[in-house]
Amino acid sequence: MDSPEHAAGQTVPPVEESVLRRAIVGASVGNLVEWFDFAVYGYLAATLGAIFFPSENPTISLLSSFAVFGVAFFARPLGGFVFGPLGDRIGRQSVLAAVVIIMSIATFAIGFLPGYSAIGIWAPILLVFLRLVQGFSAGGEFGGASAFLAEYSPDDRRGFLVSWIEFSAVGGFLLGSGSVLLLTAAIGEDAMSSWGWRIPFLLAGPLGLIGLYIRLRLEDTPEFTALEQAGEVSESPFRETITQNWQPILQVVGLVIIQNAGFYIVLTYMPTYFSEELGFTSTSSSLSAVATLLVAMALIPPLGALSDRIGQKPLLAASCVGFALLSYPLFLLMNQKSLLAAGLAHVALGALLAVFLSATIAALTELFPTRVRYGGFSIGYNISVAIFGGAAPLFATWLISVTGNPLSPAFYLIAAAVATFVTLLTITETARTPLRKT
Repeated sequence: MDSPEHAAGQTVPPVEESVLRRAIVGASVGNLVEWFDFAVYGYLAATLGAIFFPSENPTISLLSSFAVFGVAFFARPLGGFVFGPLGDRIGRQSVLAAVVIIMSIATFAIGFLPGYSAIGIWAPILLVFLRLVQGFSAGGEFGGASAFLAEYSPDDRRGFLVSWIEFSAVGGFLLGSGSVLLLTAAIGEDAMSSWGWRIPFLLAGPLGLIGLYIRLRLEDTPEFTALEQAGEVSESPFRETITQNWQPILQVVGLVIIQNAGFYIVLTYMPTYFSEELGFTSTSSSLSAVATLLVAMALIPPLGALSDRIGQKPLLAASCVGFALLSYPLFLLMNQKSLLAAGLAHVALGALLAVFLSATIAALTELFPTRVRYGGFSIGYNISVAIFGGAAPLFATWLISVTGNPLSPAFYLIAAAVATFVTLLTITETARTPLRKT
């Protein structure tokens, strides 16, 4: 592997394969823990709605639960503004170790919360607070893990290697949905609604300790280390990010609209859609989610490798076009009320999402110089996810209740795909090129 030259002449040494493997595991396992913690709430939204927001109208309880789900996303930009520039100032590794334990503590605490029947209004207030802590932590996770692994990756393998971040994020969702499915099958839906819902949240404790242990053993990236040795670490990364890199931040916001809308409609909201709108059992809904997640995980790494050969833009564009053209027909297929047809449509949406996820991180990390990569990525990504991701389940539920049309979530995906495609036209292909140093 060639050794790229730093802007000030500082050489970034080649990374040994053993070190690269540790970086992949450290970034991916910590990311998996974060997204397991974050996903469990989404998969238990209907149950939590009844416990923390009791109402004679189940739709109101569900809307309240999804509103709290969305609250965490509005804390994510704050986390991005804090942890991103901090990671550009003191290093990626230490900040990533901090965010994984903060998330796990907040999730673990949710497992101990009394319901509304026990402490009244304090139950939803405490739930909102802990969701805000989760969101604050998540704001520093995804951008940091992405920058960390991108800065370890050789130029000609970056697409494949950083795709493991998305693989692990989907894996966290799979672990979350799988734990809910297995628990429901083992103890029954009544017990799950009574006390079993706490177990997935309590699992966050040991998982967080595992993630922390792995991340504390990592060394910082060669790119950031070279920046430190050259004395070029930004003294004010937040100001530098905002004043000198506002254009790539806006590009990130636009590029991940379909990623966020798709992720939280297809992977988080869909189990609720299956049970509430299509009338399937929660077990059937969870099985469809698990199948979709498995297909997405199987597709992401090979498609990431493909992006190293053909570039990122063709895959990103293909996903946008697919969502724009196929979302409505696939929702129409779901509403035939056949479990097989609905499951196939769900898996197809997951495959379209996987095409986008396979190439997106490489494209986003390549937009920023090393001095502000953590912060620039985190700020842009978390602004977009707060607007287009966190509110997606709430917006989809609201759309259906207002229009009476169960196909209306498809229009959200179509609009998101068009917006992202337009943004995609503003960036140049950067696959296989060295990361920006300045």
